[in-house]
Amino acid sequence: MLRHKTSNAIVAVSDLERARAFYTGTLGLELGDEGMEGVLRYRTGDSWLVVYRSENVRPGSGNAVAWNGGGDVEAIAEALRTKGVTLEEYPALGMRIDRGVHTSGGFAAIWFKDPDGNVLHVNSA
Repeated sequence: MLRHKTSNAIVAVSDLERARAFYTGTLGLELGDEGMEGVLRYRTGDSWLVVYRSENVRPGSGNAVAWNGGGDVEAIAEALRTKGVTLEEYPALGMRIDRGVHTSGGFAAIWFKDPDGNVLHVNSA
């Protein structure tokens, strides 16, 4: 039924202007359509990241958004650190961790949070 349909990430935030500063300024995403009040839409690759204001933001403990960073995970991690973003570390995953970059074999991944605590993820797969 949905196998051939494109999916998009949707993230709830408490402060739309703070989110705009983070997603546009810190992450460097280009704002697309602003047709709906209280909603920001960012084009990311072949999909959309939709950020909307909610009165009851309750970030989960899992990934809200995941990007395929290919071979650029380390460079993305460095760019984020330069902008003051703290990379999360998850030793329980059993991966080697160097300054927030988790590696195992040829796989690399980073996790970080937006200002509302939504978990964002970039990996090499």
